[in-house]
Amino acid sequence: MKFPFYLIFTMLLFSCLSSFSQTKKELEQQRKKLNREIVQVNSLLFQEQKKEKNVLEDLADLNQKIDIRLSLINTINSEAKLLSREINKNKKEIAKLGKELAVLKADYARMIFKSYKSKSQQSRIMFVLSSNNFQQAYKRLEYMKQYTSFRKRQGEEIGFQTSLVKKMNDSLLLQKQSKEMLMLAEKDQKEKIELDKSNKEKLITTIKKKERKYKREIQNKIKAERRVAEKIDKIIRDEIEKANRIALAKLKNKLKDVNKNEFVLSPEAKALAAKFELNKGKLPWPLAQGLITRKFGNQPHPTFPGITINSTGLHMVTQKGKSASAIFNGKILNILVTSEGRKNVLIQHGNYITSYNNLDKLYVKKGDNVVTGENIGQIFTDKVSGKTTLIFALYKNTTKLNPSAWILKR
Repeated sequence: MKFPFYLIFTMLLFSCLSSFSQTKKELEQQRKKLNREIVQVNSLLFQEQKKEKNVLEDLADLNQKIDIRLSLINTINSEAKLLSREINKNKKEIAKLGKELAVLKADYARMIFKSYKSKSQQSRIMFVLSSNNFQQAYKRLEYMKQYTSFRKRQGEEIGFQTSLVKKMNDSLLLQKQSKEMLMLAEKDQKEKIELDKSNKEKLITTIKKKERKYKREIQNKIKAERRVAEKIDKIIRDEIEKANRIALAKLKNKLKDVNKNEFVLSPEAKALAAKFELNKGKLPWPLAQGLITRKFGNQPHPTFPGITINSTGLHMVTQKGKSASAIFNGKILNILVTSEGRKNVLIQHGNYITSYNNLDKLYVKKGDNVVTGENIGQIFTDKVSGKTTLIFALYKNTTKLNPSAWILKR
C-alpha cells in the first residue's frame, strides 16, 4: 500500500517532536530542581538568624549558592540552544511546506479553471454521447468519476497542508516565547551571581586579614570531627566483637576464621542485610526536607589550598526543630554522647550500620527496634550559626560507604 506524502511527513514530524519533547522535558526538570535548590539554600543557609558572623561558614554557603546558580545558567543555556535548533529546523520545514502548499494551490486552481470551462451538464453529456462505442463511453464516464475524486482528494490535501503549516507556525511562536523567557531567566541569574561574587570577594578580603586565625579554627574543627569519627569506629568494632562472641557461643564455635571486623549474621540478619542492599539508590533521606552542604570523602577545603577535609558522611542542613528518621528497618546498636552533649545514634541493619550524628533530643534508646521513616531524634541547632545540621554516615561492618550512592536522588 502506497502512503500519501503528507501522511509520511506527518509521522516523521511527530517522531522528531516526540524526541525533542523528551530532551526538553529532562532539561525543564533539571531547571526546576536547581530552582528548588536555590530556594532551599536561601531558606536554610541565609535566612536563619545568626548570633555572630562566621565568615568561613558564610563563604562556604555563598560558594554553594554560586555553584547552583552556575549549574542553573548552564541548564538554561542548554535548553535555549535546544530551542534555537528546533526553531531553525521548524523555520525550514515551514518554508518547505509553504512551497509545497503554493504548488498544490496552483495545480488546484488550474484544475478548477479547466473544470469550470467544461462544467455544464450538456458538455458532460456531449462528451459521453460523442463516444464511438459503448466501451469508450464507459471509459469516459469512469474518467470523469476519477477526475472528480482526484479533485476532492487534492482539496482535502490542501486543507490538511494548510492546517499543518498553521500548527507549525503556532508551535514556532510558542517556542520563541519560551526562548525569550529563558533568556530573561538567564539574565536574572547572571545579575544575582555577580552580586554573590561581589559579596564573596568581600568575605575573602576579610578572611585574608586574619588568615592564620581562621586556618587554626579549621584545623581544630577537623581534629574534633576526627575524634568523633574515631570514637564511632571504636564503638562499631566493640559492638561487632560483643555480637560475635554471643553468636559464636550459640553456635558452639562451629565457625572458623571469623573476621573480627565483620558481624557473624543470623539467617534473619542476613535477610535484612540483603533487603538493605536491594534498596541501594532507593533508600529515603534521613530528613523530610534538607540540603547537602558537604559531600562524603576527602575533599580540598573550599577557601584554603593545602587543607584537606575528610568527611565521613553527608552534612545535611534542614529547618530548626526538624527530626532525623531511620532510613530502613533496624535495631539501635548504640548511642554516643559527645562532651558538648550532642548525640550520635547508630542503627544496625544486618551488617550495615547507619549513623545519625548531631542530635539533640532522642526518641529512642539502645536496643530499640525501629522501622523505616521512624523519628529517632531532634537535630541540634547551632545557636551561633543558626544552622540545623545532621551528619549522616553509612558503614558496612567497619568500612565507610558513600551515603549518596544509597539514598534517593533529589
